[in-house]
Amino acid sequence: MATNTCDIDLDGLSRLGSALSDGTRRRLLVALARGPGYPAELAVELGETRQNVSNHLACLRGCGLVIAAPEGRRMRYELVDRRLGLALRDLVELTLAVDPEHPHRPEVQGS
Repeated sequence: MATNTCDIDLDGLSRLGSALSDGTRRRLLVALARGPGYPAELAVELGETRQNVSNHLACLRGCGLVIAAPEGRRMRYELVDRRLGLALRDLVELTLAVDPEHPHRPEVQGS
């Protein structure tokens, strides 16, 4: 159990880092943040092969970020918790906010 705000689950952070380290997985997370999807449709949306998408979805499941539910003969994938999509959006916004090289850097509170 965490004893202060500096304690972070390093395993969880590593799993998130692994998930975000690949462009296809990042795009899958963004697509699934909009709502559940199926490998074939996600492959078309991302311009990837179905096999490639399936492999990356398996990785995201292994990272604990995505769940799969059978629907007939298909598998439907979605984020394990909708807050993950919100957290990803917030993380990107914060990253841009503190990037002095970003052309549309918003004002950072407290600076």
